[in-house]
Amino acid sequence: MFSQIFILSPRGDTIINRDFRSDLPKSTPETFFRQAKTYSGDANPLFAVDCIQFAHIKRGGLYIVGTSRFNLQPAMSLELLDRLAKEIKDFCGVINEEVLRKNFILIYEILDESFDFGYPQLMATEQIKPLIVNDPIQPQPDSVMNSLRPKIQTFNIFVPNTIGSQAVQRSVLNKNQANEIFVDIYEKLNVLFNSSAYVINQSIEGCIQMTSFLQGNPPLKLALNEDLQIGRQQGQYSAGVILDDCNFHECVNANELDMNKTLRIQPPDGQFVVMNYRISGDYAAPFRLFPIIEEISSSKIEVTIKLKACFDAKILASYANVRIPIPKQTANAYPELLKNAQQETAEYDSNKKIVEWQIKKLQGGQERSLKIKLTLQATQTAHTARKEIGPIAMNFEIPMFNVSRLQIKYLRIEERGNTTNPHRWVRYITQSSSYVCRI
Repeated sequence: MFSQIFILSPRGDTIINRDFRSDLPKSTPETFFRQAKTYSGDANPLFAVDCIQFAHIKRGGLYIVGTSRFNLQPAMSLELLDRLAKEIKDFCGVINEEVLRKNFILIYEILDESFDFGYPQLMATEQIKPLIVNDPIQPQPDSVMNSLRPKIQTFNIFVPNTIGSQAVQRSVLNKNQANEIFVDIYEKLNVLFNSSAYVINQSIEGCIQMTSFLQGNPPLKLALNEDLQIGRQQGQYSAGVILDDCNFHECVNANELDMNKTLRIQPPDGQFVVMNYRISGDYAAPFRLFPIIEEISSSKIEVTIKLKACFDAKILASYANVRIPIPKQTANAYPELLKNAQQETAEYDSNKKIVEWQIKKLQGGQERSLKIKLTLQATQTAHTARKEIGPIAMNFEIPMFNVSRLQIKYLRIEERGNTTNPHRWVRYITQSSSYVCRI
């Protein structure tokens, strides 16, 4: 399997380096970083240099890399690195350069328990937790907790005061462990618009993710929408929430989902995905893009992009990024924002032939506009060049908002006799996966 696992900073500095087999050069991290920087964007997750196989993921701006002299199985390699990242995050709370440097002894301990001679051994937090001796060091507790709780609503969990069975207790518990649980509903949107801003195709890929710091890991009961339905019949229309398909973590019992819309969960320590789901069909897209192209002369084109936020004014998109490809034979491009534009930037990358429009904050119901003046080279006319404009791609994130209307009604502790009152932190996040508008 892996000969080495190392973690590099965004500058290429080695933070962690575990050499399991000593069969590769010591300069392997430098080789990886040089190759990764040759890509115009993010490096491919798997590549080979000088007969060395590299697999890597990026978390918190850091490169988490596995190497081997032999061919790596792509899916398995990336899955193992992802699980390692989750273990580190479960112990340290967040993954960034400062935290990893403060906890390098703990990270090496996690690596040694998770891998044996480069082969995966224990790849779950609950498995290695009883074996870990060192406690995490948090350099800035406030900043770490704030990164876990951005704009979250807080509630109390209902705990029944009945007597009966008890949950299996963890043999080793962190004495300073906070008695709380984080629940996130992530939704990634895939939308394709035509030039008139009408939707051609759309879907949602979502998940319910939990990060559990509950003492004793008591069993939980999670209730979803009463109008939830699994499976869509052809031609069916419903005002409720219809999931085309879904799958669950091994700790989830979904026997009562169809009848009561509830899930019973025996949560492990740390972060895990309760449910993945997919939704196709019609839904209200949060943004609409309206492109307008005018041929000013045979060598000049003017492109106007209007962006409208189609959600409630109480909701604020934390950022939006619009990328507009322009013709390769463009001599100059001049992006212009409105005079009263705030927290917006527009830049032209002459190497990539892309105009990038960034909006830091966008309130629901607002409209923004960008005008791009293109001057073409003499070898191309405006009539032929306009066909090379687009398609427009958009990235965004909207906290405390979800398109599917999937909701968590309540989260209860099912352990009888449990008198604790932990906190629940619920967050909804909508992001773009593929948000494209044709021109």
